[in-house]
Amino acid sequence: MGKFKRIFGNSAVYLFLAVFFVISFFPVFFTFMSSFKSNMEILTTGNTLIPKTFVVENYVKAWKMADFSTYTKNSVFLAVFCVLGAIMSSTVCGYAFSRGKFKGKELIFYFMISSMFVSLGTLTLYPLLMIMKAVHLNKSLWGVIIIRVFGMNVTNLFIARGYITAIPKEIDEAAKIDGCSFIGIYRRIIFPLCKPLIATVAILAFRSAWNDYMLPMVFTMTDPKRMPLVVGVMHLKSSGAAASAWNLMLAGTAISLIPMIIIYIAFNRFFISGMTAGAVKG
Repeated sequence: MGKFKRIFGNSAVYLFLAVFFVISFFPVFFTFMSSFKSNMEILTTGNTLIPKTFVVENYVKAWKMADFSTYTKNSVFLAVFCVLGAIMSSTVCGYAFSRGKFKGKELIFYFMISSMFVSLGTLTLYPLLMIMKAVHLNKSLWGVIIIRVFGMNVTNLFIARGYITAIPKEIDEAAKIDGCSFIGIYRRIIFPLCKPLIATVAILAFRSAWNDYMLPMVFTMTDPKRMPLVVGVMHLKSSGAAASAWNLMLAGTAISLIPMIIIYIAFNRFFISGMTAGAVKG
């Protein structure tokens, strides 16, 4: 009887995971399949999954009509600096909140964490734009990078603090005996031990920067040559002579998904271990 319950329980779990996978993966698969349809087929029979005729030319047209090489360089530029900034800010702040001793530490931390439950949406867009305009960065991707880095992703902070808290404090004490300062412990001990955490933060920051649309669109609308890939791909929809060119936009979207998939596959092992350590041990 116990064996039957265990088999039934495992089957129910796997069935739930399979259904969850199908629901999660379906939009990506539908986008990929639709990118091979003609625009007429999308507009008339958009509810069908498999194209009647696979139009590979959509990708060729999308690549030629949009300046993909420039857009991709801009996206890589934005993503790289956002990732580096997120790694440094998350690990430094996580280390400070985990190992530091200062008044109001817990209150400040929980106040910052509480902002996870407050969504301001686009309400902060205009004030951020005005701040960047004051320092003449409102027409550059540097403005987006500064906002993303110094805006501090609370999720990254939460994971970083949990991960660093799980590192035994005896290591710090041994380093202090050897004459290491508070900053020296972070640089020589803590940071090298944070490889899974760094991979987790890097993937989350890369995904956020690569898929970001609103901020880069506002900051680069006057200079299309500075647009990142996601913003440039959206312009493909209006490249049709009459109707919206959904086929070209979907083809461009499929191309833009490839780097994110490659990054996740490459760092998946570290990503899982970093999320587990930060969420469970902390």
